[in-house]
Amino acid sequence: MTKRRAARPGRHWISTAIGAGFAALAVLCAAALPAAAATGAWGRVEVAPDAVVEVRLIASVDAVGDLAAIPAGLQVRLPEHWKTYWRAPGDAGYPPDLDLAASVNLAGQTLQFPAPHRFTVLDIDTIGYEGEVVFPLTLEPETVGNSLLARGEVNLLVCSEICVPARVPLSLVLPQGPADADADAAHLIDRFADQVPTADAARAGFAVVGVAGNADGLHVVLASTVPLDAPDLFVEAPQGWAFAPPVVHDLGNGRMALNLAVTQRPIDPDRTLTGAPVTLTVVDGPRALEFSGTVARPTDLAPSDAVITDPAAGAAAADPADSPSWLGLLGIALFGGLILNLMPCVLPVLSIKLFSVIGHGGRTPAAVRAGFLASAAGVIASFWVLALGLIALQAAGAGVGWGIQFQQPAFLAAMVVVLAAFACNLLGLYEIRLPGALGDRAGRMGDGHDGLAGPFLTGAFATVLATPCSAPFVGTAVAFALSRGPLEILAIFTALAVGLAAPYLLVAAFPHLAARLPRPGRWMVWVKLVMAVALAATAAWLLSILAVQTSPLIVAAVAGLSLLLGAALWLRGHSGPRLRPAGTLAALALAAAAIAVPEAHDPGDADGPSRLADLPTGWQRFQPETIAAQVAAGRTVFVDLTADWCLTCQVNKALVLDDRAVADRLAGETITAMRGDWTRPDPEIARFLADHGRYGIPFNGVWGPGAPDGILLPELLTVDDVLAALDAASTAATQQAGLSRPASP
Repeated sequence: MTKRRAARPGRHWISTAIGAGFAALAVLCAAALPAAAATGAWGRVEVAPDAVVEVRLIASVDAVGDLAAIPAGLQVRLPEHWKTYWRAPGDAGYPPDLDLAASVNLAGQTLQFPAPHRFTVLDIDTIGYEGEVVFPLTLEPETVGNSLLARGEVNLLVCSEICVPARVPLSLVLPQGPADADADAAHLIDRFADQVPTADAARAGFAVVGVAGNADGLHVVLASTVPLDAPDLFVEAPQGWAFAPPVVHDLGNGRMALNLAVTQRPIDPDRTLTGAPVTLTVVDGPRALEFSGTVARPTDLAPSDAVITDPAAGAAAADPADSPSWLGLLGIALFGGLILNLMPCVLPVLSIKLFSVIGHGGRTPAAVRAGFLASAAGVIASFWVLALGLIALQAAGAGVGWGIQFQQPAFLAAMVVVLAAFACNLLGLYEIRLPGALGDRAGRMGDGHDGLAGPFLTGAFATVLATPCSAPFVGTAVAFALSRGPLEILAIFTALAVGLAAPYLLVAAFPHLAARLPRPGRWMVWVKLVMAVALAATAAWLLSILAVQTSPLIVAAVAGLSLLLGAALWLRGHSGPRLRPAGTLAALALAAAAIAVPEAHDPGDADGPSRLADLPTGWQRFQPETIAAQVAAGRTVFVDLTADWCLTCQVNKALVLDDRAVADRLAGETITAMRGDWTRPDPEIARFLADHGRYGIPFNGVWGPGAPDGILLPELLTVDDVLAALDAASTAATQQAGLSRPASP
């Protein structure tokens, strides 16, 4: 007994030591091996002698942690000269089919496809991958924090000279615990995730700006800020359609046209691509873009993007600068600028235009001519500034459009300041004078009056305030210019400027017209007072727009600083020569402060729609992605894109859209009325406008069973136009020829 009792402690010590040794060995072995939780076992299938396909699941982390979405991947290694397929495999093959139904604690998974490659053998095009590929995979646990077992199989088709289906079992265990990164697996997954085509054109570096087609082919126009090297295009169209590889044409100015001939079409001989939904994947080296949209008619493309009917034609054949349409577009721009003088958008500047006319009565013909030429020069110079600004934005890859400056709070504040300065000038608080010899020369040319600085600034400022809305012909010209390059933008904007300045140029050419005006007298004091009030009302209108974009506090600050600016100008005008420079500096400081104030505002959701809660009864928020589905369901969709700064839009609302007949029709059970607010920048609206060849508002269009491509209405609406478009779009049998007209005649 004593010996046994004495021996037990020794045996216990020995067993404890042996157990500790085995535990330490297990820890060392585990530390020496890769983390099994981040990678599943390889599944191998022999597809030919000495050719084995290897497949496994991998994860970026070695445990589930508290992740609701676990980054993982389906890793495939292919033998040399073997390939597998993309989600749209081309003329043959089928994509990987991943089945994880046997998993534990797995609610769902999402498999993504990196950008593929085209393989052409004997005129048969297939699309897929060779070598090694990782399909990024997101695993969603049913219960976050619990261990996860991803288990199932993948069915692949792998091909070389022969094709072999490969069904490979898969499993991956992710235990509970902190989700520490597996560096090797995470790097591999991220490398292929970066190759997944993005829908973000800014990230891809290029964009799809036009998709048109018919029964014979598809025409896609790309715009890129960086030259495209060798773009390829993969099309996912409705069942029955297949396409040849694209024929690429350089249109110049960063634009390329990709023409794809139809190689297979549905049995129905009347089927056409026009109106069909498509998903396009454009691959250019490491860059890849995914775009979903609806195929337009070839005639709906901008003139610069016209379909190249001859596949062998070079880029020069597609350059509209050498065609008669180029001169025609300059004529359209000239006429559009002339019509802009009559648009509701120019109502806030009527007083400024009147001011440019008053006071010419009784002047010499030379003085009248000089004053009106100065106003015309102000118009043209301001258009050049707008053109150069749009060119710079375009070069920087930003979205451009007609009137987009009114989406910027700092610009609105600057306009309020300038309006205040003009009003103070009309009230006689100060005068605009040019310095030195230039001022003396201007005074002599002005016949002793205020010189040429005032008329020049009048023309410039009137132009800036007249550009928030589009007009007939203006939309066509601006769409052409902004879809091209710097030279076209400058040429079109110069033609628009000459059109807007035409009334000034007319009086300059026939100065005796001004002789019929009454001579200056005391009556001008009252006229200037009335016009100063009109300018103040225009400033109040701009402040109301600023209130939508910022906050009441910002508006109060800008208004207060503008009033102080007026006081500083008054003090400057009534102080001695010594204090006058100080008054000038104070006025400049107050103006700069008023312009800078909006920058202190937190924009929050300023990139989205600005007043969704204020939509009238019966109207829905603009959702362009739902239009095709609603049309397919037999509904008619009316789209109204507007902005607070667009007076033409407000006129359309008051006189047409709020008309009882139109309002009752839009409230119909089969009609969806959508409204988008472009008061603040909205990339979705800008993209939609560009897709339809528009770069300004108002924009109104109707889509329906009878008009799947849409019927675009003119800028100035009429009740008859809207009702006729709704009737045409609602009738499936409607022939659209002649109904879908461009924004401008």
